[in-house]
Amino acid sequence: MTKTEVKQEVEKLLKANSLCPEGREAAQAYLEAYGTADEKGKAEALLQELEEDITSIDDLIAFAGSEHGRQIFGGEEKAAAILKAAKEAKEKGEETCICEACQIAKVILANKTALLS
Repeated sequence: MTKTEVKQEVEKLLKANSLCPEGREAAQAYLEAYGTADEKGKAEALLQELEEDITSIDDLIAFAGSEHGRQIFGGEEKAAAILKAAKEAKEKGEETCICEACQIAKVILANKTALLS
């Protein structure tokens, strides 16, 4: 993946509803610094934030099955649907949370060399 393609992934990340405020701030800061002397530092900060925030599929399964997960996901039915989807994804070999933000973060982290170039 090229640096431009990774930048496009960061732009997609900003549109993800599941992105946390800290991730949103780091992604925005990177995009604002793109092409400037501050870019590399902001890219490093973004990568660190994504590494801290990305959730494993096992953590998603545990969370979706919890009372707090049911509250966050909007009730028993929605949490059960997410739990089912997460378990199915794990059976297919997925190791990362299936939310949009985590899936995009996984792509960005896999291409950190391009991001830092």
